[in-house]
Amino acid sequence: MAKLTIKQVGIKAVYATVPSFVEKTSEYAYFSAEEAKMFEKTVGIKERRIASKTVTCSDLCFKAASDLVRDFNCREEIDLLLFVSQSPDYFLPATAAILQDKLGLSTNCMAFDVSLGCSGYVYGLMLAGQYLQNGSVKKVLLLAGDKSTVSTHIQDKSAYPLFGDAGSATLLEFDDSANDWYFDAGTDGSGASAIIIEAGHSRMPYQNDDSANSEPSTDIVRSKKYLAIDGMAIFNFALKNVPHSINNTLELANISIDKIDFFVLHQANQLITDSLRRKFHLPVDKFPSSIGKYGNTSSASIPLTLCSEMKQDLLTKELQLLFCGFGVGFSWASVILKTKHVTTKFLTYD
Repeated sequence: MAKLTIKQVGIKAVYATVPSFVEKTSEYAYFSAEEAKMFEKTVGIKERRIASKTVTCSDLCFKAASDLVRDFNCREEIDLLLFVSQSPDYFLPATAAILQDKLGLSTNCMAFDVSLGCSGYVYGLMLAGQYLQNGSVKKVLLLAGDKSTVSTHIQDKSAYPLFGDAGSATLLEFDDSANDWYFDAGTDGSGASAIIIEAGHSRMPYQNDDSANSEPSTDIVRSKKYLAIDGMAIFNFALKNVPHSINNTLELANISIDKIDFFVLHQANQLITDSLRRKFHLPVDKFPSSIGKYGNTSSASIPLTLCSEMKQDLLTKELQLLFCGFGVGFSWASVILKTKHVTTKFLTYD
């Protein structure tokens, strides 16, 4: 596992956007009433936000980012724009380039995409920090989100009810008075098939008729152009790797676990979060949760949780936080950082 320390970087603001349309688990047509209740109890998702067909992940991120750069009057000061997502607008060009233009950022601004999902927000913080820490880059706009609902078939009970759509924008800046950030990250590509969309790119281009690739069963109706997910493999991966990553990060930071004010984990499902919490013998109130209202929002889940559940604490207190993202790849990343007077905003996209 890679471990690194990043210096002189601070988070100024985190904004998040979700679609206005709400879909409740109890209203999902392919669940019985008993299945819906069990899903809500174990996975923890009571409702999700679903973007319309014409709204992309970049639209959700754009709304968050445009409000942020307006509120902080920093449009001309952004030196780097990172778009972390597995829901790009196109195969090419990079969505980051499109967003640089839409936001009216300087043409001196670097902009590129990072194709990561559940671990993507923490990886984005790590990348941004590496550019910022020597002071040559002063401000970074990190956009993270996914429109996972476009990749799931409505009749696939293993995947469709899990995911919600969201986008986020985080403003990071060089700060020579900031505390060090401590990262641990790793990858196990042997788990790549546990969360995968097989068709649509070079390995398996779309066919004119994908019916030959369909996988109908009682609970699953999809073709290979839709997301396939192995829930048990993901659960086992998370319980094996996340505790190691958290412990490695605590060791690198040289602090005890009781000094962490909040553990903001990727919102995969409530069962995974609860299992990890119990493994560390920690109280529920140290694990803010947004999954019940928004579902699994992939790379947006950590910033969305900050905006929806932690606004007052982030604005008024100095907090020692631990973020951990984990999932598709398999990939994971943890960070311990201190925040002080971070502005957040929760937005909806109509």
